[in-house]
Amino acid sequence: MRLGALLGPVADGGNARELADQARQYVGEGFESLWSAQAIGRGFMITDPLITLTVAATVTDEVELGTAVLQVPLYHPMELAHRVFSLLQLTAGRLTLGVGTGSTENDFVAFDRPFESRFKDFSESVARLREAFVRGESGSVDLSPWPAVRGGPPLFLGSWGAGVERAAEQYDGWIASGHYRTPEEVIAALQRYRGVGGVRAIVSTLLIGPGDDLGEKREMLAQYAQAGFDDAVVMIQPGGPSPADVRALVG
Repeated sequence: MRLGALLGPVADGGNARELADQARQYVGEGFESLWSAQAIGRGFMITDPLITLTVAATVTDEVELGTAVLQVPLYHPMELAHRVFSLLQLTAGRLTLGVGTGSTENDFVAFDRPFESRFKDFSESVARLREAFVRGESGSVDLSPWPAVRGGPPLFLGSWGAGVERAAEQYDGWIASGHYRTPEEVIAALQRYRGVGGVRAIVSTLLIGPGDDLGEKREMLAQYAQAGFDDAVVMIQPGGPSPADVRALVG
C-alpha cells in the first residue's frame, strides 16, 4: 500500500515556503503522493487546494499530486476546467483530480452556491468537465488547451453510499474518507467497490495528531493494507509526530 500525505494547514503568518518545505520533507521521507483538501467557512482556514498543489509542483519532480477532494458544484465548470488544465501543465501530468459533491453547507454558503441542488449540479458539471478535457471545448467555450494536457487528469470520485459503485463504473478510482467512519465501515465499502470492478482505491483523511498512539495507527494502516486499499493518505496535525515516524508505520 502506498502512503500519501495531505499538505497543510499553514500556520498563521506562514507563507509559500512553509508549504514548499512540507512537500519537500514528505517526499524526502518517502511519501509517494501529496494531496490537498478543501474547506471554506468552517471557522478555520485551509489554503485553496489548487494553489497548494501549484506550490508543491514547483518543488517536486515525480511524486503524484492530487485533490482529496475538490467540491465541483462550487465552481463554474469551464472556470474549473481552465484551472485544471493550467495545473496539469505545471505538474507535468502528475495530477490526479479527486472530485466530490460536497457535504458541508457552510462551504456552499461561502461561495453563494445552492447546497440543495449539489448532486444535480455535480453531475452536470462533471459532464461538461469531461467534454472540455477531451475536446478542449464545451458548448460555445473553446479553451484551446495545450496538446500535452488535452484529455485532462484521471478523475477519482470521493463518495459514499451509492457513489461507491458509481466510482467503480464511471471514474478512474475511488477516494474514501476515513475521517468520520470506522475502518470496518470503510473496508465494507471497499468490498462493494471491488465487487463491481473498481480499480484503484484510496482511503484518505486519516488524522494523526499529537499524543496519538502510533502503535494503534500502525495497526489501522495495516488493516487498510490487508483489506486491499492501494493508497492511504494521512493528515499529520500540528504538533503531531514527524513525517519520518509516520512513514515508518507502513512498510
